[in-house]
Amino acid sequence: MDSQTVEDKNSLINKVKTNLQNFWSNLSENQKSIFKKIWAILTYKWQWQIILNSPFLVIWVLDQTIPSVHSFDMQLISSLPIPMIIKTYLGFS
Repeated sequence: MDSQTVEDKNSLINKVKTNLQNFWSNLSENQKSIFKKIWAILTYKWQWQIILNSPFLVIWVLDQTIPSVHSFDMQLISSLPIPMIIKTYLGFS
């Protein structure tokens, strides 16, 4: 199986970029406005997805960078009135 080198990948990316730029420059203004509207709809949905997932990203970053956040989470889960069988199953005993 042939693997691509970094230069091959970069040249492929550059080819795709130049093809897209050529495609965009050959479009009429009407076609460009239609593509911009379609792109705005797609990115609007992506923005909502990012907004809805950002609290989980913040919690994950805090958990990875500050050890006390993780220990607080463990203490909080351990103090909840969860049956011991479930705590053992989840590894919190």
